[in-house]
Amino acid sequence: MNDDDSKKEEDLTEEDLAIAGSGLGDDDVTDDDDDNGAARAVVSGDEQETLVTREGLKKLKDELEELENVRRREVAARLKEAISFGDLSENSEYEDAKNEQALVEGRISELKRMIKTAKLITEKKSSGKIVKIGSTVTIQNLTDKDPAETYTIVGSTEADPTAAKISNESPIGLAIIDQEQGAEVTVAAPAGELKYKIVKVS
Repeated sequence: MNDDDSKKEEDLTEEDLAIAGSGLGDDDVTDDDDDNGAARAVVSGDEQETLVTREGLKKLKDELEELENVRRREVAARLKEAISFGDLSENSEYEDAKNEQALVEGRISELKRMIKTAKLITEKKSSGKIVKIGSTVTIQNLTDKDPAETYTIVGSTEADPTAAKISNESPIGLAIIDQEQGAEVTVAAPAGELKYKIVKVS
């Protein structure tokens, strides 16, 4: 960041940041443009638990802190600069900044909801060899005779197939959750039903 950029951020007023934080522009401000309005709107209905590991919860909190303390300020600076260009009706920079603002504020609201409803997954090994969220499971595709694969069952927030983490809400996750080691299950797939054997649970 150069000196001019630093100066622009330092020149931001509380009003500038409030506008950026609310997801509203000059012509959109309402009496309810406080920092938590969007979050309250999201969580006011039926709340569903967000299943996360301790590590996953920390990542959510770190991302929220980055968005609230860094990205929001950057967007506010962009908006202030774009408004200075004049006519907003034909100001592409202003539209881009508003779109970025909407994405940032939407993600902030989503993160606040997930953190508020977070339920930590117990990562202890299952002594009963039953598949639970947090279990590491080795499964064998009996239909295609593929080599056995090992996955960790996590909540949808942390699902990452490339890191061998699959959601409990995925087709395989739904099929094997609460099943015992040695059980054979049927998984609904786009190409048809597949049969898997739970080789090992740990």
